[in-house]
Amino acid sequence: MHIWSWHLGQFFNKIWVHIALYGVAGLVVALLAAFGAPLITLFQTDLISTEAVMVLLQILASSMLAVTTFSVSIMLTAFGAAASSATPRATVLLQNDSTTQQVLASFVGAFVFSLVSISGLQIALYGAAGRLVLFLATLVVLALVVVQLVRWIGHLADYGRLADTVNRLEDATADALRTRMEDPFLGGAPLPAALAHSSPGAAIVPSHVTGYVQTVDMGGLQTIAERLGVPLALRVLPGKFVSEQVVLAEACRALPLAEADCAAIQGCFVIGRARNFEQDPRFGILSMSEIASRALSPGINDPGTAIDILGRQVRLLSLWCDDTKAKPRFPDVLVPPLRLADLIQDAFAAPARDGAGTVEIGLIVQKRLAALVQAKGRAFEGPVIAMSEHALAHARQALVLPQELQAIEDAASALRDLAKAAH
Repeated sequence: MHIWSWHLGQFFNKIWVHIALYGVAGLVVALLAAFGAPLITLFQTDLISTEAVMVLLQILASSMLAVTTFSVSIMLTAFGAAASSATPRATVLLQNDSTTQQVLASFVGAFVFSLVSISGLQIALYGAAGRLVLFLATLVVLALVVVQLVRWIGHLADYGRLADTVNRLEDATADALRTRMEDPFLGGAPLPAALAHSSPGAAIVPSHVTGYVQTVDMGGLQTIAERLGVPLALRVLPGKFVSEQVVLAEACRALPLAEADCAAIQGCFVIGRARNFEQDPRFGILSMSEIASRALSPGINDPGTAIDILGRQVRLLSLWCDDTKAKPRFPDVLVPPLRLADLIQDAFAAPARDGAGTVEIGLIVQKRLAALVQAKGRAFEGPVIAMSEHALAHARQALVLPQELQAIEDAASALRDLAKAAH
């Protein structure tokens, strides 16, 4: 992904951009009714009076101002509800909701249209044909506003609720994981294990800022690698937290890179204050796990939500596949793999720890891990068994009743038997 296209996508995800575009559209429609009407020779009679149009526009202006203000307060309330009931990391998904953006933008666009049209009528900008065109345009705007109001009312039934937030988070994580599975090395070539476990050489490119790697311009790195005549090895993936002087990448040669080349490579990494869901499936899985941990806190005490999240984690991890044969589009950029063990750790470690004193959660963790082995077979055996033992160790420290601990130990034993049968 090129840096400019990524920044452009982030720009158009902002809600104020959609509102501004609809506002400009409302301004344009109001002005076209004035300056485009003289081109229409069909309407020469004074069919529509100024007062008739003015009444409609005044109603539209006053109602849109109230509806927009009320809708913004609802939106902010939904953000707060999502942050408190689910996780603050999920609020960005509500902010990027296309329905909310379009509805609010249409309200503001209708408000701008009515204000400009009222001003034009007051200064006699519209002639007889112009008033007719403005009247027809007002009717169209009113119809669109009614449609958006109905759409908004239906949308508010779930907007910001825990179930809606979790669904959005699961969908965003699933999209990121599917994208990574289709192209596991971001379009590059796999980084050899020997190079991945070796110390960085002389031709390293350190980070010059502190933050999270949000995206990497693979095409830009490929261009630089071709110019240098050597492959470039990535040392970090999107989602990684880096501080200054942490190695971002290195050229596979013994000589240090020129300062200009280091700056060019650094420019291919977007490092920001927070992680995002697009190229970072681990962030989505961690956010889901955070919801489960919050539900298991003594203040909330909602094990049902934690159980639901663990089931969703199984559905997400089932998207993992090892047999992707994607052809490298950037063969001179070597990329480390996304590790399955890290994903399983992200998904189950926190709920297993925070729910260790609850036998229901301990059993569900073992059963959901068994479901992964049953669904995916040997590929999941090693990390799943390791997580099972980890969860069992927490349970042994937290549970008091021997029979509850025995139930979890039996579930872990059944998981190991299932893994052996998968051979």
